[in-house]
Amino acid sequence: MTTDAPSRSTPLAGRVAVITGAASGIGLATARLFEETGARLVLVDRSYSAHLEDTFPSALRLTGDVGNPATVATHAAQIRERFGGFDILVTAAGWSDGKSVASGDYESWKAVLNTVLDGTYLWAHQAVAAMEGRGGSIVMVGSQLALAGGRSNAAYLAGKGAVMSLARTMALDHAEAGIRVNAVIPGAIDTPLLARAFARQPDPEAARARSAARHAMQRLGRAEEVAEAILFLAADTSSFTTGSCLMVEGGWLAG
Repeated sequence: MTTDAPSRSTPLAGRVAVITGAASGIGLATARLFEETGARLVLVDRSYSAHLEDTFPSALRLTGDVGNPATVATHAAQIRERFGGFDILVTAAGWSDGKSVASGDYESWKAVLNTVLDGTYLWAHQAVAAMEGRGGSIVMVGSQLALAGGRSNAAYLAGKGAVMSLARTMALDHAEAGIRVNAVIPGAIDTPLLARAFARQPDPEAARARSAARHAMQRLGRAEEVAEAILFLAADTSSFTTGSCLMVEGGWLAG
């Protein structure tokens, strides 16, 4: 990690940050905030809309499947070639199929876990190698539903629960190397992923209203609110925090 002391307004100044799922939702909001606070960005997603080239003209944009080992290895090599390594990893790539164990099939189960869990593991594996000798911060994105439970989302919830456990065990394994590993636990966040989940319901607007009401704060969260929590975990302001699951769920779990 860079030895220059970052200012409070640019806490990530000069640091190289890899963000998966960067083209939309929490990943995109995090990319915007990280750029504002001085990070050099590496954005990873399956595809990008044209406007992102103008939004992040200096970022290294990598296209491909986060759950494909060969693709991730190639992307990591490109990052090493350009930056030498990286200091921050945010694993925000996610996918949900809205299936229960009974209504889904094995292929669907594998596809969700491939993105949610395998994609997190593969990038975390590369991050440990990249941060060797320099330290760094890994922030994984979990879900409040992995703790509270939820209907018709078996693979997604199983994957997110595993991600939270992965963050804790990695925190113990790599603390002595100066690598901090934490997870942020969002509630229902107003993102394209959530909109697709509502669209699968018979009455999407009613489903949206029920979800908002489930939070103590009586609303959905914003991706920008989760990004602020990710920034805290990524920056030196959380230098004594590792193995933590930071709740950003509007009081969902309190109820």
